[in-house]
Amino acid sequence: MYKKLFIPGPVPVHPDILAAMATPMIGHRMKEYAELHGRITSGLKKVLFTQGKVFLATSSAFGVMEGAIRNLVGTRCANFCNGAFSDKWHDVTLRCGKQADAFRFEWGRPVTPEAVEQALSTGKYDSMTMIHNETSTGVMSPLPEIAAVMRKFPDVMFIVDTVSSMSALKVPVDELGIDSCIFGVQKAFALPPGLTVFTASEKALRRAAGMEGRGYYFDFTEFAANDAKDNTPSTPCISLIYAMDRQLERMFAEGLEARWARHRDLADFVRGWVTSRGFELFPEPGSCSLTLTCARNSRGIDLAALKKRLGEVGFAFDDGYGKIKGQTFRIAHMGDMIRADLDELFAAMIAIMPELA
Repeated sequence: MYKKLFIPGPVPVHPDILAAMATPMIGHRMKEYAELHGRITSGLKKVLFTQGKVFLATSSAFGVMEGAIRNLVGTRCANFCNGAFSDKWHDVTLRCGKQADAFRFEWGRPVTPEAVEQALSTGKYDSMTMIHNETSTGVMSPLPEIAAVMRKFPDVMFIVDTVSSMSALKVPVDELGIDSCIFGVQKAFALPPGLTVFTASEKALRRAAGMEGRGYYFDFTEFAANDAKDNTPSTPCISLIYAMDRQLERMFAEGLEARWARHRDLADFVRGWVTSRGFELFPEPGSCSLTLTCARNSRGIDLAALKKRLGEVGFAFDDGYGKIKGQTFRIAHMGDMIRADLDELFAAMIAIMPELA
């Protein structure tokens, strides 16, 4: 049974995007692909507010997150962890054979500029990782404030996962000084999964060029060499790249500021709906995500039963992640969603549990 998705990703994909994916295939070394690739990277630079390199990788975001570790971590990495996915990034760092320390925050709390400064002031680290918008907890960390701290440590690589935030709000990569900004497309970009976009600053490319053991598939220097020809090191997911081309057209037609405003409005609406029904927001005040709402199960309802019943009537709903499963629930409001989509979900929830009215 088809279910309308309100999970933290993948999210619903517009019919225009699905149609674009049916475009006849081209060879990835043909001039037609180079034209497509160049058009897309030019568009992405506008979304990311960067004049630097923007690369396309056929993988989930964690592929490039691992690649960034292999390319950019030399002596030791500071992994800032405030949820399941940032914890996983620390594990990935260690599995890549790198020296690393995890700086952990209680789930529900953001990464703070003070903690970043305290850690990097030790002089032990040549790189750091953080997740801007931690989907396991619905927490968005203060990226501009952290970026201000990072300017004090110009030799430390600033590696940021914006998987579930990019395009939902302004993330000006160059202004923030991010050395590698990484995001998948199945969340706020509202494309099917399988394509990752990432940036590499000149500083990052210099670091990568001298890094042993960086591998091939995610070798930043290979991406840079192929980018000069508007191409990728290995065969790209051409159907998804057609989809990205169409989605960029749709984004610019809506207008980036209008897109950001829509995401803010949807976030306010969902937070208001859940709190007005007696649920508390899980994140620390002032750190709620703009793309998904994570709420405490303050009323002790049977979330597993609600999830099952919603699935039976065509809605995918999330009853919490990892160690807070059942204690929280998450509702996505990103990508191409509009208020009517959420009205439809909430009407279904009330029909199943009238006490939520």
